[in-house]
Amino acid sequence: MTDENTPDTPPASASTAGDTPPDRLSVNPRSEFFDAEKLRRGVGIRFKDRVRTDIEEYSVSEGWVRVQAGKALDRKGQPITLKLTGPVEAWYEDLGENPPVIRKG
Repeated sequence: MTDENTPDTPPASASTAGDTPPDRLSVNPRSEFFDAEKLRRGVGIRFKDRVRTDIEEYSVSEGWVRVQAGKALDRKGQPITLKLTGPVEAWYEDLGENPPVIRKG
């Protein structure tokens, strides 16, 4: 009987781990922290108590985000970014009203 119930009930830690975005994520395909599958789900970012939609990269544990500096480009044609420090929170937008949030704790 226990063998029948095991596949139907995933461990609690597995379900919450899949419901929170990674600690660090980038929208730049050249970055090692780029993950198209996670970005397709839609990641919401709150930085300094304000929801931001212009984030290029973030790190929750280190407490920073990168945002594009206007329309300026570097000599390789990549956008110039600024690193801003402060409290960062991230969540998947496809999980509805009260999704699990990852924040520096």
